Amino acid sequence: MIRYSLICSNAHEFEGWFRSSEDFDVQSSAGLCACPECGSTSVSKALMRPNVATSESKAVVPMPQQDKQLVAVPPEAREFLEKLKEIKAALLDGSENVGKRFAEEARRIHFGEAPIRAVHGEATAEDARALVEEGIEILPLPVLPGERN
Repeated sequence: MIRYSLICSNAHEFEGWFRSSEDFDVQSSAGLCACPECGSTSVSKALMRPNVATSESKAVVPMPQQDKQLVAVPPEAREFLEKLKEIKAALLDGSENVGKRFAEEARRIHFGEAPIRAVHGEATAEDARALVEEGIEILPLPVLPGERN
């Protein structure tokens, strides 16, 4: 996971967590990154200061799908990660997993061709961008530490 310092067109600063630099670029260009203060989707990376952890403040957690890379998680980030896990669980609770049919099923629901219900699944960056352009509200869910083997 990469943490970026972000800034919106109204100069509000905030942070965002992304799986990769490419994920930020895709989500930002699709209008999926929004300022929590004003809702602006005109968001860019701000200058970041390096985060240097001392030996007392770091815990080692394996990176998703990578056995040899590790990341130091400072104690103040643990509470944030736990809250993210709770939010993600609440979003998925009662939601139907439609797998790789996500884009198709989201369109069917949006256009009244399928019953309205909560669904989740997988979509390519191109499919996600197309859904947003069609006015279909979607939310990318982060892959959090400990969720992948």
